[in-house]
Amino acid sequence: MKLKILLGCLFLFMLSNCGSSRKTVKSKVRVVHKQKETKINNLPDVNEDAHIEKLEEGTKRLNDFSLAYIKKYAAIAVREMHLHSIPASITLAQGVLESGSGRSVLASKSNNHFGIKCHTEWQGKRVYHDDDEKGECFRKYKYVSSSFKDHSLFLTQRSRYHFLFSYGTRDYKNWAHGLRKAGYATDPRYPAKLITIIEDYQLHEFDRIKKGDFTYESTIEEGEENNNDEVNTYIVQKGDTLYSLSRKFNTTVTALKDLNGLKSNDLTINQVLIISN
Repeated sequence: MKLKILLGCLFLFMLSNCGSSRKTVKSKVRVVHKQKETKINNLPDVNEDAHIEKLEEGTKRLNDFSLAYIKKYAAIAVREMHLHSIPASITLAQGVLESGSGRSVLASKSNNHFGIKCHTEWQGKRVYHDDDEKGECFRKYKYVSSSFKDHSLFLTQRSRYHFLFSYGTRDYKNWAHGLRKAGYATDPRYPAKLITIIEDYQLHEFDRIKKGDFTYESTIEEGEENNNDEVNTYIVQKGDTLYSLSRKFNTTVTALKDLNGLKSNDLTINQVLIISN
């Protein structure tokens, strides 16, 4: 009888020990960035016309493309400042620098003005071209305003940038240095470049526009749309072949030729290829 009791206790001990030794497995939740773009039809007047006229009347020779860029997108930058607490001057200066005042291939073909890459969570349209590495994936937008919005979300939703928001919206110098420190750019001169753009074009004046002065009911329409939004494209680089690209993008040479109306396998550098519909 005692033997049965002893064996029973031993059995229960083993069961409890096995249960306690089991590891708790936590499932990882993947955050997916759903691309929902809304066209901004009514942007406010932030005195951008007067701002540009004042700069043009000055003695400093400024880039006409940059002046046009600032005039066109200042209202969006101020809007983002009041929505997400990022200095409008920083947003505009980054846009000028990253997109070549809207003239880069990435900006003109994909409306990506801030060089934001796809990353694992991105579920929107994509385009591929060389950056730090060959054939990198970048986000593609239907509207330029979507690129500005995504730039704000990129900074607000990543913990490594959180310290920047302690500087406030009028401390563009600390923001410029902080972006480099947080890893937004690898160029050691990145902060100086941003600060030079801000001061040459007096972008800090937009940081002073108060929320009460900023109305969403106006007559200025942004309305710039990328009409090629329904396809993913890739810019051909040196050494690319149809075969290597078919392997890269998990398709076939025949499919690439059919999509692009190619009669031969010959490619040229900077040729834009449609990768998928």
